[in-house]
Amino acid sequence: MSRLLTTLTLLAFTLSAYSADLSSLSNKDASNGLKEALIQGAGKAVGKLGAVDGFLNNPEVKIPLPDNLKKAEKAMRMFGMGDQADELVLKMNRAAEAAVPEAKTLLVNSVKSMSVSDAKNILTGGDDAATQYFKRTTSGPMAEKFLPIVKKATENVALAQQYNKFAEMGSQFGLVKKDQATLEQYVTQKTLDGVYLMMAEEEKAIRQDPMGQASSLLKKVFGSLGN
Repeated sequence: MSRLLTTLTLLAFTLSAYSADLSSLSNKDASNGLKEALIQGAGKAVGKLGAVDGFLNNPEVKIPLPDNLKKAEKAMRMFGMGDQADELVLKMNRAAEAAVPEAKTLLVNSVKSMSVSDAKNILTGGDDAATQYFKRTTSGPMAEKFLPIVKKATENVALAQQYNKFAEMGSQFGLVKKDQATLEQYVTQKTLDGVYLMMAEEEKAIRQDPMGQASSLLKKVFGSLGN
């Protein structure tokens, strides 16, 4: 997320150096600079997670068995069902990797519709201000995009079908968490969690390294802070 890193880096440095008021920025330049940074950053994040093994080989976002199956995993392996458990983990993570590219258009549209107020709140907000903005504006439509892709990727997995049969019944009695009532819901939510977790970690790291990088674009965007 080099553009996003550059944006937040230069802003943090300039604010501390000049104690400038953000209202002095050109609305057009400030908004366009941030939007370009966020669009490029979101594209890179989606590309990383949407690649083969983007979820499966990343311990931070890898999707494990749902809680109830995880508790029974040891017994499953004792009774020769280890291959089924492994297949389900593989299919869930492949489903997430297949679904994530759908996020890019939603993230880009969210950035394009960002108001000047939103942009300034992100720039002066907490470590995950941009991530929270994306959660607020994209989590609902993103889940709708992910769900059918996840369902298609897992529908022929025998263990997934068995899980859905018992989990749906268990959820009615409060024995299974609502977001785990079906495997599709579980994987969809975990996919969303993975996207936002990666974005939050990158954003936090960017803010903690305020002297990282700079570019001519960002100098132009934030140059008015020194005036």
